[in-house]
Amino acid sequence: MAEKKAPESDRAAADTNAQKRRRARSVVTTSDEVKPAAVEGLETLRGTPSTSTSILDGGRVSSRTARATARAQERVGTSRRTQHSIGRTLVKGLAGFIVVAGLAAVVMFVVIPRIMGTSSTDDRPPFEQGVGTEIVIPDGSGAGEIAELLYQEGIIDDRAAFMQTIRRQEAEQLLKSGPYYFVTGTDPSDVVRQLIEGPNSTAGNLTVPEGFTVAKTADLVESRLGIPRDVFLEQAKASNYVADYPFLADAANDSLEGFLFPKSYDFSGVDVTADVVIRAMLDQYAAEIAGIDFDEIRSTLAERYGIEFSDYEILTMASIVERETNTDSDRATVASVLYNRIEEGMPLQSDATTEYIVGREVYQSDLQEDNPYNTYLNGGLTPTPICSPGIASINAACDPDRTSYMYFYMEGDYHVFSETLEEHEAAIANAPGD
Repeated sequence: MAEKKAPESDRAAADTNAQKRRRARSVVTTSDEVKPAAVEGLETLRGTPSTSTSILDGGRVSSRTARATARAQERVGTSRRTQHSIGRTLVKGLAGFIVVAGLAAVVMFVVIPRIMGTSSTDDRPPFEQGVGTEIVIPDGSGAGEIAELLYQEGIIDDRAAFMQTIRRQEAEQLLKSGPYYFVTGTDPSDVVRQLIEGPNSTAGNLTVPEGFTVAKTADLVESRLGIPRDVFLEQAKASNYVADYPFLADAANDSLEGFLFPKSYDFSGVDVTADVVIRAMLDQYAAEIAGIDFDEIRSTLAERYGIEFSDYEILTMASIVERETNTDSDRATVASVLYNRIEEGMPLQSDATTEYIVGREVYQSDLQEDNPYNTYLNGGLTPTPICSPGIASINAACDPDRTSYMYFYMEGDYHVFSETLEEHEAAIANAPGD
């Protein structure tokens, strides 16, 4: 705090008094006004040890005069002391007023705005009204923090009105975190209602249907999450993950085909990458098959069909079942047909396996092209799964029905299983619309 300095008038008075002490009878002039000598003498007497010396001629004065002079001096001193006391009181009062005013300003411009969710400083950029936007309310956010986030994103225009709406609805403890979709400039009551209902945004959500290939999954990831298709495919290699996921040890062609489990995933609020997505899907696959005893399954299949199947081959069978059926009730029966054919040394003759290679509906000419996935020309299973099967198809491949069927024909709701070629041809001939 700066040191207070004596006013110039006080310093001038001190200098004048010093001069008067040296020449007692001189006349002092201040502010162009000449003081009477008596007044000058009274000022000179102040602070002197004796009142016996005349203030006019240096001679003796009477005791009455001395007492009068002393009383006059005392009155002057008292008046000066009173003035100083009043001055100090005024200074203290002014200082107190400044402190109180400062505290009031802090409360008005800092405390209250923070409580109400407003602030005198506003660095929010301008926003266009009526524009949809996605935001994520972090876990543990309080009403004030949510108000600030919504305001900065342009979703609400008045934080105080928003906070008042929350209090009016007694919703402080009802607001939910998570991803939301809002339109800028939304009425606060509508925003509060949505926050009570919970997240409504689909941003960051990825739903992979059963039967999707790695390539189709890459397309989906690009469209939903913005990860380039080529980046995803480059990352989707078994060698990148086998150390963390032992079930990939037998994967052929360094392919993750069959292992990217079809399911709905939520990557909201996550710094999503191809690796993050792939690991989430592999984790889900591991969770889905955790309850399957593959040792027992292999033993049962070997006993029933006389063939040793690996876990990877069972997954491959499940992928073909997935692509050949569209209802859960048929999956175990279709699986029995495929196993029966392998047992008898018959080709699977599945259009779905060739479709995996050509990437479209199969034509008769495609079935003449020899490739490892053409199960008309090649016996046994395909080198890799042809898609990611759902758990129903995996269970069907693990526990197929016990049947003697060697054929099946499916067209819409028309499903027929046959033991002989003649029965199969009749089923085709009797199909509705033919």
